[in-house]
Amino acid sequence: MDRLRHLAAMSAVLEQAKGVIMALTGCSAGAAEEELQRRAETAGRTVLEECWITLGSLPPPGGAAPAPEPAVLTESAVSPSRDAAADWGAAALAALGRELVRVTAPQDLASCLLDQLAPEVGADAVMIYARPPAGGLELVSHAGIEATLAAQWQQIPPLKGFPALEALRAGEPRWLEAAAEDRKRYVLIGDPSERWASRAWLPVPTGASPSVCIGILRTRSGPFSASERAHLQAAARLCAGRLRDFSTGPQAAVDATETVQAMQAVFEALPGAAMLLTPLPAASGVIDDYRIDAATAQAADVVGGASDLVGRRFQEACPALAGEPLWQGLRSALATGKPYESAPFAYQEVVDGVTELSTYTVRAARLGDGLFVTWLRHGSSDRQEQRLADVQRLGSLGWASWSLVTHEATWSSQVFELLGRAPGKGPVGLTDLPGLALPEDAPVLARAIGELLGTGRPFDVPFRIRTADGLRHLRAVAEAVPDAAGRPVEVHGVVQDLTAQRSAELALVESERAVLTQHDVLRAERALAGRLQHALLPLPTRPVRLAGLRVEVAYLPAQSGTYVGGDWFSAIELPDGDALFVVGDVAGHGIDAVATMAQLRFTAKGMVITGSSLTGALARLNTLLLHSRGPHGTATMVLARYAPAERRLIWAQAGHPPPLLLRDGQAHYLDRPSGILLGASTAPDFAEAELPLAPGDRVLLYTDGLVERPTEDLDRGFKRLSEAVLSRHSDEPGALAPMLAAMLEGERRDDVCVLDIRVPADPQ
Repeated sequence: MDRLRHLAAMSAVLEQAKGVIMALTGCSAGAAEEELQRRAETAGRTVLEECWITLGSLPPPGGAAPAPEPAVLTESAVSPSRDAAADWGAAALAALGRELVRVTAPQDLASCLLDQLAPEVGADAVMIYARPPAGGLELVSHAGIEATLAAQWQQIPPLKGFPALEALRAGEPRWLEAAAEDRKRYVLIGDPSERWASRAWLPVPTGASPSVCIGILRTRSGPFSASERAHLQAAARLCAGRLRDFSTGPQAAVDATETVQAMQAVFEALPGAAMLLTPLPAASGVIDDYRIDAATAQAADVVGGASDLVGRRFQEACPALAGEPLWQGLRSALATGKPYESAPFAYQEVVDGVTELSTYTVRAARLGDGLFVTWLRHGSSDRQEQRLADVQRLGSLGWASWSLVTHEATWSSQVFELLGRAPGKGPVGLTDLPGLALPEDAPVLARAIGELLGTGRPFDVPFRIRTADGLRHLRAVAEAVPDAAGRPVEVHGVVQDLTAQRSAELALVESERAVLTQHDVLRAERALAGRLQHALLPLPTRPVRLAGLRVEVAYLPAQSGTYVGGDWFSAIELPDGDALFVVGDVAGHGIDAVATMAQLRFTAKGMVITGSSLTGALARLNTLLLHSRGPHGTATMVLARYAPAERRLIWAQAGHPPPLLLRDGQAHYLDRPSGILLGASTAPDFAEAELPLAPGDRVLLYTDGLVERPTEDLDRGFKRLSEAVLSRHSDEPGALAPMLAAMLEGERRDDVCVLDIRVPADPQ
């Protein structure tokens, strides 16, 4: 330590002497050191003696006139060239020199620079960074920026892309004069918008390697002129002497360096992976990161092979570890002083350049104002034990062994839990194991154990036990280990919990029974509904004649599902000689739909026969549905009345697909009069339409099952029907069925009902 202090003192004297040479001649730090060595060799003195002579040649600071001003206010001291001094004038730099004498703290230095440089170079903000011994940058002074922004950029890690760091590393200024291009090369301080269009980062020549950098930020765009650059570089040199006089001067830096070096030396001697972390609070006071002040060599392997960890931020160096719950554990250890130990976790580490998966436990303890963090790597035996515990937990099983020689039994903790036995009672013997099972399962388990002990035959036996949590289904698997003579001397076994599997199997069996029962009920209901439908809706086997018209009827039930639909038709001749045609579709399936269909079918016929108009019948049927018992349904319907004397078809509809008219080789759908489906409104509006028929006309009334398909648009179904009628038109009786068979290829999801009404071409 004495030797280090001596070297530090020599270094401080050398740096001060170099600063004097640099201020007087405007040369670089390297040139100043060479000049001191040249003078020492010429005079036959040591470099240290020459430094003291150089410092002693300065005017004493305690004279009648202040010494710093004459020493720094000559043109050669403040200007790199007489041309630059002529451009800017020595007066501005002289004023800056006088103000610097009054600066007593680093924070005042930034304010002083901003006041003096704002009118000269257009400076809007000043930031001064110092490079601490641990690496990176630390903001020591700022002016013209908000406190929040200063807190956000208080610490800068030792990474590439920061212009201030690059300026210090190169020992040359960095001029950022095009924000768009600079943003691609550097990490810019401030918000994403172009608040500061141009920036300059100037290293301060405070020694052989600059450790302080001054940032000049301007909202004005455009490059710095040659005279502005010269003025800023001269101002940076003026600040060198002032920075040496602050309390954070060379001696303090040397002390900090010695402390960090001593701590790092201790860590280099430590085995395993360890780090010393210093908390970095945000502006709000909450710790949002830590700085690595010391680290062992093995720590680099843990975090991924980065050899230079000192000075970096923890989240940057260990991104995979900087998460919950480890982060909360570090905060808790720092706040409470109670050591923290994480649960074992898998982590990829780099060993000799090869990535492998290992298991670690992180421990953290408070050390002063920081944290001492270690990584404990579990060995292969620890990992195997942990894996065995994981297998038992995930597989709901446990292992057990019984010595037939010493009569000792050993159970894993999982076996005690599965058998509902307190560990304090200890394990039971192998022959006593059946006593834990239900009485009806004990004989089978006892017989299997007897065969194992007698003949060495392994067993795999399910059994049940009663625990505080209820009935539990278990499985016991065991084998014997024989001696040289073949006699069993030890038994190894596994007990597994099959309760969840057995419960699922029982639930599946019950579900299958319920499905079969429901299927039988549905089949019975379909058969009953089918018989009712055939009884209520008899289908003619051949075309019928009604009021001079030839009428064919087709009804095709759905091919999928187990329910019978509610499609229906009616074609009768009225007492006055007219013909009534009705096609309807009740929403839903099954017995309820068939019952509603029968109610509507007979009521509609009765109303029209007794003199009701078509719209009047629809209105009354709507009221009937609305006031039916239970949840009322809905239905669509089309009614048509044909008067043979005038060959006139009057029709009305309630939300039903329009009739299709085939005339003179062309097919088109009739325009529907107003009317919504039955049972949907208490005040429906129904209207009638009239269609004169001519010999050879053909009219199709149908339900929506003929034109609807699940994956198609309804218009496509209408088009398919009209094309089928045109392509397969025939005047021969029985032509309807082949046309429907060709049109309805594939599985039908809904019932289909069709009335094919034809006006004979020959009236006779």
